[in-house]
Amino acid sequence: MNVFGIVGWKNSGKTSLVVKLVKTLAGRNYRVSTLKHAHHSFELDKPGKDSFRHRKAGASEVLIASSRRWALIHESNRDLEPSPTELLAKLAPADIVLIEGFKSFNCPKLEARRQACRGPGLSGRMPGIVAIASDHPVADCDLPVFDLDAVEDIADFIEQYCGLQA
Repeated sequence: MNVFGIVGWKNSGKTSLVVKLVKTLAGRNYRVSTLKHAHHSFELDKPGKDSFRHRKAGASEVLIASSRRWALIHESNRDLEPSPTELLAKLAPADIVLIEGFKSFNCPKLEARRQACRGPGLSGRMPGIVAIASDHPVADCDLPVFDLDAVEDIADFIEQYCGLQA
């Protein structure tokens, strides 16, 4: 399975870029999956719904299924979050998995940068960054640099980097 990460500081454009890349790559007839890192507890089901009530009652896993989709909610009793490797093993086969976040996971990554959230660049500090997408000029860089909105060019780069063939 091909895995390619999109990393960057908060509000750097990661999610918007991943959404556009999924649409573009899926439009090229690839089966695309995503893995998103969350820094906090999150809810998939809503208070009052049966699945929420099952989980709150103490179910360690709740599987919700319909004719159109299914979702597995797994409650973790450990303090450590699962590794990206553990999570990737739970996904069905895909042509490519785009990972949003998980900065330190060892896979090829593109760093998203925005002028408005100018933290220090991650390239050169994080393993695996092979390209940058930015909304401002990037100086002193040996890596390919793309405009943050050049989604087709970024998709071409990922396609070539991962050796994908539609």
